[in-house]
Amino acid sequence: MPLEKPYLDVPGTTIFDAEQSRKGYHLNQFCMSLMKAVNRERFKANERAYLDEWPMSEAQKQAVLARDLNRCIALGGNIYFLAKIGATDGKSFQQMAGSMTGMSEEEYRAMMVAGGRPIAGNRYVGEKAEKN
Repeated sequence: MPLEKPYLDVPGTTIFDAEQSRKGYHLNQFCMSLMKAVNRERFKANERAYLDEWPMSEAQKQAVLARDLNRCIALGGNIYFLAKIGATDGKSFQQMAGSMTGMSEEEYRAMMVAGGRPIAGNRYVGEKAEKN
């Protein structure tokens, strides 16, 4: 009997649960390998060859090569592990988050300083909008 997952109906949100963890295990292990300088250097020297050492899906490898973090998350990546890719590229977490929203780093920073993204459109599917 599959587990009921009422949290899966949040539009635009991928919940990192046990299923996502299993799907992204090797992707996330690859990311963690980047904590060692020697592995970062090997990755930067030949990204594809280094990725091919990991039993990740081709889709996961392509997402890493494209630095498509949203796709990495959909394929089981955890943002805290994926941050190791950004750090390897010399990017801050803020720069990475901005790229994931389609905003520049400055636009993303301004949005967060102003209180974060607006609530409109960020309700879960089964929730009714509040009446004013």
